[in-house]
Amino acid sequence: MKKEQIVVMKAIAICYKPYLKPEEAMIYCNLEHTQLAKRTAAFGIYKNDSGYYKREELDLMMSGIGSRINQILRQGGK
Repeated sequence: MKKEQIVVMKAIAICYKPYLKPEEAMIYCNLEHTQLAKRTAAFGIYKNDSGYYKREELDLMMSGIGSRINQILRQGGK
């Protein structure tokens, strides 16, 4: 197998994992380390105790809906 094929296979596998390592999250979100840290903090997304990000939360961040914090403020703090 060529190196490009392995990279593509890894990227496809990442899309089906429910939890992503920080390195996988950077690939999944197409962000560098610092950018990922800033965006996840702004959206209220944190790593779990094992050091993984939840892919569903990263999907919400990338969808452009807005951060959880902003959504809570719009709803009046409920």
